Amino acid sequence: MSDIKPAGADKKIAAGILGILLGGLGIHKFVLGYTTAGVIMLLVSVLTFGFGYFVMGIIGLIEGIIYLTKSDSDFVATYITGKKAWF
Repeated sequence: MSDIKPAGADKKIAAGILGILLGGLGIHKFVLGYTTAGVIMLLVSVLTFGFGYFVMGIIGLIEGIIYLTKSDSDFVATYITGKKAWF
């Protein structure tokens, strides 16, 4: 097994942890380069005076767990190369 990580795999840990901890703000989306998705999550949280934060937080939690459980190559293929913005 090779110790060389695919390009973009370095974002997996940061995006996963931010998704779990600050998912309602969409910060993990910005780390992955999904500006539109990040802005949507941030605006839903802010414009609903925090009520939407719970829903966005659940989405962030799920996405963070998904990011962290994927292998580096699967993560890169799906979220870096494939540009899959949601789940």
